[in-house]
Amino acid sequence: MTPGAGDSAGGATPHWFSTLLYIPLLLAAGWLLARPLALLFPHWRADQLDLAGLVLALLLLLLSLPWRIRRCWGHRHPWHQLGVAVPRSLAIGSALQGLGIAALLLLLLTAFLLLGGQARWQGTPDGAVALNALVLGLGVGVAEELLFRGWLWGELQLGGRSRRALLLQALIFALVHPWFRAPGLLALTLLGGLVLLGLALAIQRSLSVGSLWGPIGLHGGLVGGWFGVQHGLVTIAPQAPSWWVGPGSGDVNPIGGLSGWVALGLLLLVQRTAWARARRPSTGACNASSSGARP
Repeated sequence: MTPGAGDSAGGATPHWFSTLLYIPLLLAAGWLLARPLALLFPHWRADQLDLAGLVLALLLLLLSLPWRIRRCWGHRHPWHQLGVAVPRSLAIGSALQGLGIAALLLLLLTAFLLLGGQARWQGTPDGAVALNALVLGLGVGVAEELLFRGWLWGELQLGGRSRRALLLQALIFALVHPWFRAPGLLALTLLGGLVLLGLALAIQRSLSVGSLWGPIGLHGGLVGGWFGVQHGLVTIAPQAPSWWVGPGSGDVNPIGGLSGWVALGLLLLVQRTAWARARRPSTGACNASSSGARP
């Protein structure tokens, strides 16, 4: 099931103002609810309280999202509409496909760095790094894909302009990340890389016949996998040019560098080819994917 399709219950289309305020209000509520935790856990740091606020905001999202889908989108099966409640075979298959693509992209990026002399091989990551990578990938993949390729993309498509919704969700996804912390022009290259990633994740959902587990696997695989690569497999040289490897000292973000742009550009090219082939009647997949956004 792709955004904008499904069983309708005749709900009202949400006003753009409610769309704009929905997530900020949840974040504010989570932040406020986390403040009393400082009394129960006086040893917690400010960043730990903020993390607790994010977790509470995510719980509020999970609780309120089904009501919003029914009320504002007019769909009786919100989790199905969001691409979460799909047949098990589709969920597993699309998640594995996303993970496989992430692994290929990371292999390509690592090869760029090693062959170009910007990194050296370090070895096998220990158990703590692997566990952190798994938790990070799962947390970011599920939370951000539910928010951006689930709720936001679907809400933007309610107006019926799927191409504009595809571009808008990628732009908003990029803007809410801290790209502005990168120095100089690297901030703009990081913003552009985030836009490319947002497009690739949305198209991956369409190629997964609406299953949100496809982009969850891709996004989580990239985030968790890159954490494992950078903290366990390779060491990036201090003199490596940021325009190639991406911004960041100690934690490099490759999608802000030329290497990441090349990898994401190749992925988008392959996805677009796959999308065109899937929409041909002779493939038998045209009807299955025709209700999604057009890349």
